[in-house]
Amino acid sequence: MIALSVAGLLAVFLLYTSLVGDSKASVRPSTLAGHTGEVSVTGKVVGKIRGDAHSPRGLRFAIADIGRKSATVPVVFHGTVPDLFKTGRDVVADGELRGGVFFADGLVTKCPSKYAAKKSA
Repeated sequence: MIALSVAGLLAVFLLYTSLVGDSKASVRPSTLAGHTGEVSVTGKVVGKIRGDAHSPRGLRFAIADIGRKSATVPVVFHGTVPDLFKTGRDVVADGELRGGVFFADGLVTKCPSKYAAKKSA
C-alpha cells in the first residue's frame, strides 16, 4: 500500500514538472518582440560574428528566422560557444530580450546533416 502511494505521488510530481516545470516560450526571431522574461529563440546565424564570449562585451551576432528572409535580432552571448557555431548555422538561444537586444545565457547549435534526408543509392 505504501509503495503504491509513493508511486502515485511520483507520477503526479513527474506530470506536474513536465507541464509546469522550467517552461520557456519557444519563438522565432520574427515573433520575439512581444515576449518578456526567459524565452528560447530558434534561428539562423546571419552576418558577421564579432567579439568574444568571455569578454565583458560578449560575443555579438544576429539571428533570423530559419528558411525565411526576416528582420534580424541582435544577440549578445556570454559563455561557452558550441564547436559548430558559425554564420549560417541554425541555433537555439536561451535568454531574454532587453531594449531590442537578445541577451543569451545558453546557446546550442543544430547540426543540419543530422536532420537532412539520407540520399538513396
